[in-house]
Amino acid sequence: MHGVTIAVLKVVIALSLAGSLFVQLVMLPLVWNDLADAGTPVPGRIVFIVIFAAVILTLQVFAVCVWRLLTLVRRGAVFSVRSFRYIDIIIGAIAAASVLTFALAVALAPGGVAPGLVALISGGAFTIAGVALLVVVMRRLLAQAIERDAEAQTLRAELDEVV
Repeated sequence: MHGVTIAVLKVVIALSLAGSLFVQLVMLPLVWNDLADAGTPVPGRIVFIVIFAAVILTLQVFAVCVWRLLTLVRRGAVFSVRSFRYIDIIIGAIAAASVLTFALAVALAPGGVAPGLVALISGGAFTIAGVALLVVVMRRLLAQAIERDAEAQTLRAELDEVV
């Protein structure tokens, strides 16, 4: 991966993190006020704000881990055991986002929201869970690539001894 690509991706991640902080610090309090103006009881407001804040947190965790993986790519060290820590955290963040999305659907279900909207949000949660499983598969592919690289290095060392 070219240095320019990594730099552009890091700029995008930095802007996304800045935007997510803006949402957490400015937008969520405004949403709280809007929910209050709409007559939503305090427990309901707490549930929605906590779910939204937690989803944003999962996105931030994801972004930081991708940043760290990009740093490993730039150093040529992405095919190492260090990558697994970040990938495992990414899987956890995506799985948490899936659970939180489903929790939002559950919270909306008894509130007079259209059943179709609840079903769409549930489908989104299901799709997000699928993304987590896709990353699990990609983690396994990385493990296989690391194993093949180790085998190749061993064979090269043996060949060097023979020659």
